[in-house]
Amino acid sequence: MATRKSKRVINGTHGAVWINGEKLFDLESIELRVNVEWEDVFFPEETGKQRKFMGWTGEGSLVVKKIFSRGSGMLAAGVKSGQMPEFTITTKLADPDAYGTERVSVTDVTFNEFLLSKIEQRALLSEELGFEFADFDIIEEIKSQALTA
Repeated sequence: MATRKSKRVINGTHGAVWINGEKLFDLESIELRVNVEWEDVFFPEETGKQRKFMGWTGEGSLVVKKIFSRGSGMLAAGVKSGQMPEFTITTKLADPDAYGTERVSVTDVTFNEFLLSKIEQRALLSEELGFEFADFDIIEEIKSQALTA
């Protein structure tokens, strides 16, 4: 009988993120999502709904510990001048006990907002940056392993 090993569940502590090649040492978390878009299709004399793939959208959120002025530092000049910088985000999910490493890159990243200021007494502050992306590449993926007895 196959057994499962809890130590193989990936611990996000060993993950890393780069924006335009610069590693984020203040990373708290990141999520990258692909939303698949479908259009409903109905045919005469059929009661079932079918779906036609129409495309996809990419979105995500990045949370950093408030050590630097990350969002305003990246985006304020572009917002003020009307010339927005281009961004690529690369992630690496790794854990010494895992079956491998997962690396993903998203390009044509456009940030939706950034934080100008936040003050909260007796709290460790973080900054969340929501964004969308137009393309992605799965650079490396963790392959399924046969479970051993």
